[in-house]
Amino acid sequence: MGAAVIFSIVFLLLAITSTVNSCPPGDLAALLAFKSALKEPYIGIFKSWTGNKCCENWYGVDCDSKTGRVAEISLRGELEEPMFQKAYHERYMTGMISPAICKLHHLSTIIISEWKGISGNIPACISTLAHLRHLDLVGNKITGELPTDIGKLQHLNVINLADNMITGKIPASIVNLTYLVHLDLRNNKISGEIPRNFGKLQMLSRALLSNNAITGSIPASIATMGRLSDLYLSDNQISGAIPDSIGNMSTLSTLNLDYNIITGTLPGSLLSSEGLNALNLSRNTISGYIPDVFGPRSYFTSLDLSHNDLKGTIPKSISSASYIGHLDLSYNHLCGQIPSGSPFDHLEASSFTDNTCLCGLPLKKC
Repeated sequence: MGAAVIFSIVFLLLAITSTVNSCPPGDLAALLAFKSALKEPYIGIFKSWTGNKCCENWYGVDCDSKTGRVAEISLRGELEEPMFQKAYHERYMTGMISPAICKLHHLSTIIISEWKGISGNIPACISTLAHLRHLDLVGNKITGELPTDIGKLQHLNVINLADNMITGKIPASIVNLTYLVHLDLRNNKISGEIPRNFGKLQMLSRALLSNNAITGSIPASIATMGRLSDLYLSDNQISGAIPDSIGNMSTLSTLNLDYNIITGTLPGSLLSSEGLNALNLSRNTISGYIPDVFGPRSYFTSLDLSHNDLKGTIPKSISSASYIGHLDLSYNHLCGQIPSGSPFDHLEASSFTDNTCLCGLPLKKC
């Protein structure tokens, strides 16, 4: 093989390597515009964002090995990396998420989390990122509403926007995210009702919506969600009765509805469920009797029915449950003798205090 041929091959390989390692001009410009809208004065994570080899040297940027296009921005403020050690108490970033991020058309992951000071809105154009699978902006000061067209992101698996200051309603289009597995909107200022057809999210495993200003009733369509294991609706303004069908969900293991204005009676299906093991209905206005439906397959790590309007006696079938770790029936209108045996033999008086006329251990003798 001649020297000229060898030189040509080496030149070609170097050119290919250089192309793979360097950013396409459009991606490079978008990243620099994204960077210019943020300020991080303590750690210096953007010091590596120089030159044109964003796929090789830039902190938090990853590219697709086949296309060379930017596929991931991952900037986590809580990571325990060596560069973060000296600034453990100074992980703070201000500014906003620039709409320029939407020009990174091949993005599959956006993680800009736990920086405490990033504000502004979620760019509405983010719904044009057709490859996006993971959106995580938790732990900032993001305001404004969720993008109306978020349902266009057909490949989205994770939405984590907890611990921000997001307002407005849950977009109706969210039910079109057929591959969504994890939805976390906790600790925001979201209002309005949960979409009636929320049950269309058949792949959803966790729906965490606590500590907002959500109103309306619990959609009955939730009972059709075959993969939902955790439903957190605490600290809202949810009203109406709990749909009986929710207790028949085979995968639901945690249901938190405390601190709402829920009315109606307590569905027996919740207490006889074989899958539900953590139930918190505290601080509502649920009335009627506690259904006497417990059995050997009832297993609750925590069962909190406190601060409601429940009346009557404590059902004796609770003693037949295979396990109840924590039980709180305080601040109701219950009466009669507290059953003996498990789980009552390990509970304290605080589990039964402030009822109409309960008696027996651990309270006073009848």
